[in-house]
Amino acid sequence: MAREFNVPPVIFPSGGIANVPHQRRPSASAPTPSFQPPRPSSNSGPSPNLPFMSFDFGAAQPSSSFSAAPVFSSNTISYSSFDEEPPLLEELGINTRQIWRKTVSILNPFRVSANLHEDADLSGPFLFLMAFGLFQLLAGKFHFGIILGWVTVAALFIYVVFNMLAGRNGNLDLYRCLSLVGYCILPMVIFSAISLFVPRDGFVIFAMGAVFVLWSTRVCTLLLVELASCGMEHRGLIAYACWLVYMLFSLLVIF
Repeated sequence: MAREFNVPPVIFPSGGIANVPHQRRPSASAPTPSFQPPRPSSNSGPSPNLPFMSFDFGAAQPSSSFSAAPVFSSNTISYSSFDEEPPLLEELGINTRQIWRKTVSILNPFRVSANLHEDADLSGPFLFLMAFGLFQLLAGKFHFGIILGWVTVAALFIYVVFNMLAGRNGNLDLYRCLSLVGYCILPMVIFSAISLFVPRDGFVIFAMGAVFVLWSTRVCTLLLVELASCGMEHRGLIAYACWLVYMLFSLLVIF
């Protein structure tokens, strides 16, 4: 049985709209009050309770960090403009002219200028090793890691052999030895490029490999003997060590 709820009836006024109190709107002529903080009078000075800082923009000095001609200074060199700065390769210690002169001196095995190789560097040898690996890659051999590892071991081997032969009077350091071995690998790079057009199963490539090995051996031996003291007495042994090193690189090209 459903329950019935008594709901009182809703009675609206005769106008049909309930009396809603009207809100007052400010007139357009009346100014809108705005909040303004109290300002201290100029005679009394700033309030001690409020630590305001005064800024005088007219007396501020212009910043020197945005000058028209910046100056870059170091311990030894200072430049007043970007045009006077040295090239990036010179700042990195890479002398392209010196590398080119050393390369030309290696190309002539009968007249090697040892004075050009007194300043050792690894920029030229790195370029030659990358070119060597690129020609091997064109031949279908990925030997970049092998080439870099063999050059490091070869320089260490020649360094140990030379200093053992020279004794306490030897003045060949490992950095110069690595530079000389890297520059003298240029004939092997040329041989690697020519071998791309020569058949691998003939006598020609072995004869060419022998010529280029003798070329690298002669140049490296001359440079080691002339740049390091006490090497003239053991020239044959040093040449034998260099021949073993470059023979390995020639076999890497042939096979």
